[in-house]
Amino acid sequence: MSLLIFDLDGTLIDSKADLAQATNATREKMGLAPLPADVVATYVGNGAPVLVKKALGPEFSDEEVAGALEFFLAYYHEHVLDHTGLYPGVREGLDRLRQSGRASMAVLTNKPIRSTVAIVEGLGLRDYFFRLYGGNSLAQKKPDPAGILALLSESGADRGQTWMVGDSYVDVRTARNAEVRACGVTWGFQPESFAHDPPDILVDRMDQFTDYVLKPAS
Repeated sequence: MSLLIFDLDGTLIDSKADLAQATNATREKMGLAPLPADVVATYVGNGAPVLVKKALGPEFSDEEVAGALEFFLAYYHEHVLDHTGLYPGVREGLDRLRQSGRASMAVLTNKPIRSTVAIVEGLGLRDYFFRLYGGNSLAQKKPDPAGILALLSESGADRGQTWMVGDSYVDVRTARNAEVRACGVTWGFQPESFAHDPPDILVDRMDQFTDYVLKPAS
């Protein structure tokens, strides 16, 4: 039995427009002009506090950033599914993996768990995963290995059969820190970051990863 752990933003879901919308609503509240969605996407991956701090810049105090973060989280939660959807082939790939009976699947994201659950349930994915871990589910966020280690313990899976699947260096470093394998996807927010943190395999489509996991043992 394999354990397959998926990042959310940029991996399973294209949430770029909704994250940019929430970020720019926050910037507007703070008297700033909007940012392009592609710029906001480069701030994604290390959790909402980092995203908001980067989006505001260094001129704001910690207290002001904390207030902006509170606004961002509330706004984003109300708009998580305005434009967000699955990347092409994701549902079909998850279907094949589940039907094979050879993989336990989980989500490990730095997105707050409340919004994570809302998105996963809203897109009809909840039954695919035995556990959802968000950025505030545990004491540490990715790239700390705590999330993977917890999922290994809960699933009883072997490290050698465990994959962390994601769209950025954060996911690769998380896998390395937990001593499991890493799969990078090229369709996400930060594929360029794999140049410095290369995954074990890199796929252009979800079915490529599914085929790799389900191939007969040699």
